Amino acid sequence: MAPQPSAPPADRSARRPVARPLDRRRAWLVTAMIVTFMVINFADKSVLGLAAVPIMDELHISNSTYGLISSSFYLLFSLSGLVVGFFSSRISSRTMLFVMALLWAVAQLPVLAVAAVPTLIAGRVLLGVAEGPAASMSMHALYKWFPPERRGLPSALQIGGAAIGTLVSAPVLTWLITDFGWRSAYAVLAVVSLLWALVWRRTGHDGPYDETRPPRAADPRPVKHLPYRRLLLTGTTVGSIAGAFGAAWALALAHAWLPAYLRTQLGLGPQTVATAISGISALSLVLLLTVSPLMDALKARGVSSRWSSGAAQGASVCVAGCAMAAFPFTDGDVVRLLLIGVAFGTVAVAIPLHYVTVAEVVPAAQRGAVFGIVAATGTLPGLIAPFVTGHLIDAADTASSGYTTAFLIAAAVMLLAGASAIAAIRPERDARRLGLLRPATDPEKGAPA
Repeated sequence: MAPQPSAPPADRSARRPVARPLDRRRAWLVTAMIVTFMVINFADKSVLGLAAVPIMDELHISNSTYGLISSSFYLLFSLSGLVVGFFSSRISSRTMLFVMALLWAVAQLPVLAVAAVPTLIAGRVLLGVAEGPAASMSMHALYKWFPPERRGLPSALQIGGAAIGTLVSAPVLTWLITDFGWRSAYAVLAVVSLLWALVWRRTGHDGPYDETRPPRAADPRPVKHLPYRRLLLTGTTVGSIAGAFGAAWALALAHAWLPAYLRTQLGLGPQTVATAISGISALSLVLLLTVSPLMDALKARGVSSRWSSGAAQGASVCVAGCAMAAFPFTDGDVVRLLLIGVAFGTVAVAIPLHYVTVAEVVPAAQRGAVFGIVAATGTLPGLIAPFVTGHLIDAADTASSGYTTAFLIAAAVMLLAGASAIAAIRPERDARRLGLLRPATDPEKGAPA
């Protein structure tokens, strides 16, 4: 953990900080680069799942071993996100994202040298280290370019990059895997990651809303700094972590096992599987680009964050959990595919909203560190779900019953997580208790807080 500055930083939570004029063109250029960053991020995550069947066939590995390889991605994922989060106030976002992208390129190389279980695991572990902080730190970088009341759409676009990554990469990587062998997909991703890093090095800059910088001598206001224990134990932070946990369980299954399930259990061909996964990503993208701006509009009308973003976050996970529990027992292929789309596509809404809600109860100078902690805990399912699913498939009488058990467990986790998020997230109340807002009328109750 990086030591905190000895001088107390400034309470800039109650009013907008003094900042140099916003360069809107630069802000949207940085947004476009970060969206592309997330596209590559999720293409990297997806490649193993898309190549699962040919890799398992060529290397003669079991479902449990494949599950272990997939889970190895998350071995240091959460720890990396946590550690980098605490250094986010000391290192520029430009440098952090540049180094991450370079490591993504390097992580694709071991399996190109020697195709074996150890090199697959080594590459996934290194990729997990480099991608652990990616979502939280790129969101942190994005927030430096937009004031709080205008972060809904940029946040949705950042997370939308994940959906676009799967939407675009599923057919492209499947084509590479089918026509040129699965190693070609790894090679292409290495080159793309390197190119992005070089472009970002020239164009990426920290924005005017970077409140992690020390205050100028002309600005004597102290920056508010609160104990991390208080920040992490608010209902809003705990509820946001719960919502992210439920969403991450579904996303981990989608990356690791959904392509294999569609091929082996539903009998779909590689290109049809790619189309189905692209369809799920398209649903996620539509929801992201619709729901997040709607949340901003509701807030502008005076609707509390508890309902405009907190309840929406939890409800999206609950809806997905219900679909997850239903589709294994559905006979019609069309209806089953629609339910699969809801189960794995709807949870994407929870990801930007959980950053938005947490940001409301954290001083900006500590936002990067708390984002790192939230991301570290919220993504722990990635370490558990793929391996457990592989074990269940191997231990069951049939692969079909193993998948069904895994999906029912996922549904239970998601429903509990979503309900917890709805009950616990109350940003206005928690921000007021932390002293980040002046006492005022409580928008949740219509009375003084």
